[in-house]
Amino acid sequence: MTEQTQTALANSIFSSWRPHHIGIRVPDFDAAVAWYESNLGFRLVGHLTYGATSFGMLALAGDDSFCLELLANPDGMQRPHYADLPGSHNLMGWHHISFSTPDLAASIEALKSKGITMVSDPMDVPALSVRFAFFADPWGNLFELAQPLDA
Repeated sequence: MTEQTQTALANSIFSSWRPHHIGIRVPDFDAAVAWYESNLGFRLVGHLTYGATSFGMLALAGDDSFCLELLANPDGMQRPHYADLPGSHNLMGWHHISFSTPDLAASIEALKSKGITMVSDPMDVPALSVRFAFFADPWGNLFELAQPLDA
């Protein structure tokens, strides 16, 4: 890895880019909004329907700068549901979104208290200075929770 890839590229036109949202597909808009609101504290901040597809922007509980965009269409093909993390590595394309947390153990306990099954146990990856664990929504979309190892 070159030193240039390790530091921010302030002179790049792309240096002003920030994450805005990620789109995920679900079969039932109302059920997905209810699940994300009640289980993860997301808030519906915008919604529209175009043809057979409903779109909704869900903001994080304490941050409006990044959203999940739900694309709900009951006729879409289903993603596989993974029972373990290694099984998820065989599908090309979008794999997961990661959220940082200052307390991975407390976040996992909060998810489990809501009946959410973890797809992986917490794992330490010293080479990346991170501890992480995965869970999935009811439609097979994977999410990672990540905590710095020094925390």
